Amino acid sequence: MAEELTPAVPDAADAAGPDESEEPIKQRKNGLYPGVSDELAENMKSGWADTELRDLQPIPQAAETAARRAALSARFPGERLVIPAGNLKTRSNDTEYAFRSSVEYAYLTGNQTEDGVLVLEPKGEGHEATIYLLPRSNRENGEFWLDGQGELWVGRRHSLTEAEKLYGIPASDVRELAGALREATGPVRVVRGYDAGIEAALTDKVTAERDEELRVFLSEARLVKDEFEIGELQKAVDSTVRGFEDVVKVLDQAEATSERYIEGTFFLRARVEGNDVGYGTIAAAGPHACTLHWVRNDGPVRSGDLLLLDAGVETHTYYTADVTRTLPINGRFSEIQRKIYDAVYEAQEAGIAAVRPGAKYRDFHDAAQRVLAERLVEWGLVEGPVERVLELGLQRRWTLHGTGHMLGMDVHDCAAARTETYVDGVLEPGMCLTVEPGLYFQADDLTVPEEYRGIGVRIEDDILVTEDGNRNLSAALPRRADEVEAWMASVKG
Repeated sequence: MAEELTPAVPDAADAAGPDESEEPIKQRKNGLYPGVSDELAENMKSGWADTELRDLQPIPQAAETAARRAALSARFPGERLVIPAGNLKTRSNDTEYAFRSSVEYAYLTGNQTEDGVLVLEPKGEGHEATIYLLPRSNRENGEFWLDGQGELWVGRRHSLTEAEKLYGIPASDVRELAGALREATGPVRVVRGYDAGIEAALTDKVTAERDEELRVFLSEARLVKDEFEIGELQKAVDSTVRGFEDVVKVLDQAEATSERYIEGTFFLRARVEGNDVGYGTIAAAGPHACTLHWVRNDGPVRSGDLLLLDAGVETHTYYTADVTRTLPINGRFSEIQRKIYDAVYEAQEAGIAAVRPGAKYRDFHDAAQRVLAERLVEWGLVEGPVERVLELGLQRRWTLHGTGHMLGMDVHDCAAARTETYVDGVLEPGMCLTVEPGLYFQADDLTVPEEYRGIGVRIEDDILVTEDGNRNLSAALPRRADEVEAWMASVKG
């Protein structure tokens, strides 16, 4: 990785204006160049072509983001609303983690660049929106080739004029925002946790309670997806299905290496067709399938064991799939594996059947848990009756987790929503959730017969609530045991 000289350009959130960014160039400690000569600095200022993009069209979701901002404006009349994208985070020394903007910011703008801030200023009976961004790198002060985030190091960014065309929002220089916010008067709310500089500028103007109300509203706004969002979720699922096929094709190579081969194979599909994986891939073979969030993925892949693959592609607009299949590594379930798998499949069938408009959100969980409890009683692993098991939650020793969650721009979407509108709420058309029952018999669980130990099974699909029921977005991946075996044989050729 190349080394750069960096001028002391302040953090975007801390600068009060363009003049403050004109500071002497700093030498990197242990850099190979002692400095920049006046002649080189002058040479780098000129001889560059005009690269302004003049034929840009609005992003595909521009109409949807405008409608979302209008809903936000109506909820908080007369108040200044500040929604930051966030800043880069250091991974080590002078390298950063890949940036992913705050969901709230991306949901309202469609923009995904670091340091961006959306501000809704009260005006009349509504608000006037402005998107604050870093402009093109400065060529006069050498920022574009000397700064670690200059365009010759990390790539070109859009000019403010280009941004206005893309996002349909007036754009301004974010380096001027913190100073303006310090001088602002009137009620203000900010989405916290993303930009310390912006929060510092508002420290005497906001309260935690009022800011939490803003965060909760933006979380609940995502409970019902619009048509654009549903389309993006289907794209994510379709790519995920192809990623699962990729994995089945290379299971023999995974056996020769480790679970990492499975993780890497799926990651390739996610990066080629999307932005990234939506969460850390769980490639859990053998007894690792009993660890719910096994993301180390460093264990062996053995013929005769099961592979629990929980993975999802994230689209370029941040919508993610979340799908799980439990696959026999050699292509055939053993008798005990099929017995456990079938129980989970029956539970998932019951859960999916309970997803419909007007149903309680909890209904699909309760339906799936009842089936699992029935099987555990039937197998003699827990004393019945089933009602007693469910009342005391005894099945949870082997089922462990809830049966699903909302899905969208976050894999666990809408997490800040109020309990009464989420877990205790009612399903509506446009909601998208996962249905993912599981049974997990730990390798050291002496309360179950030895043949059960080390077997973990989860089946997960992404379910859209429709006007008359539901649609399984991930139905292209087989679920029934015999269909899974036939599909694996077909994919392997």
